[in-house]
Amino acid sequence: MPAHTGEKARKTGVFHCAVCGEKVPVHEGDTIPKCPNGHTEFDSRTQEPDNRS
Repeated sequence: MPAHTGEKARKTGVFHCAVCGEKVPVHEGDTIPKCPNGHTEFDSRTQEPDNRS
């Protein structure tokens, strides 16, 4: 589930930075921001409202 800064989030959840693991909460339809450390790629998403993970 790779995602990048500037893309629209397809689902609400907490995006995990692929470089440093920092967690960034994003709502469905919002533009994905950079992680607090300035990285732009996210490799996983957790705490999705539709899933129990």
